[in-house]
Amino acid sequence: MKSFLIAAAVVAATVAVPVLAADVGVSISIGQPGFYGQIDIGNFPQPQVIYSQPIAIEQVPMDRPPIYLRVPPKYAKHWKKHCREYNACGERVFFVQDNWYNREYVPRYQEQHRGRQEEHRDEHRDDHREDRRNDRQGEEHDRGRDH
Repeated sequence: MKSFLIAAAVVAATVAVPVLAADVGVSISIGQPGFYGQIDIGNFPQPQVIYSQPIAIEQVPMDRPPIYLRVPPKYAKHWKKHCREYNACGERVFFVQDNWYNREYVPRYQEQHRGRQEEHRDEHRDDHREDRRNDRQGEEHDRGRDH
């Protein structure tokens, strides 16, 4: 019976580890190669698009400008199935080509936003320093009480 319990515990631990390891959050934002979603064309050069005409699933007022999206290729082919994921069923949509996004959009976007990214990184770093400082002060205060 004891060996059965040990074997069951080993199996449970082996199964639980991959499940816990799979709970990892990954954040990809606009201007990064793995990003999918709406992009702001703004003053970027005219994008290369998959289809020459915008795609609309629902009736859309023609006075509203189309939006530009980067989506996985299968999503563009079967847009009706996926438009809700992008909150774009009621929009006229142009799908930008991956090579345009990666070669043109990403480098320019990163260059235009480099200062803001570094600023955000510095703020984030300062927040962590403050958290560590507060943790150390709390530990020192707790040690003072023990003695």
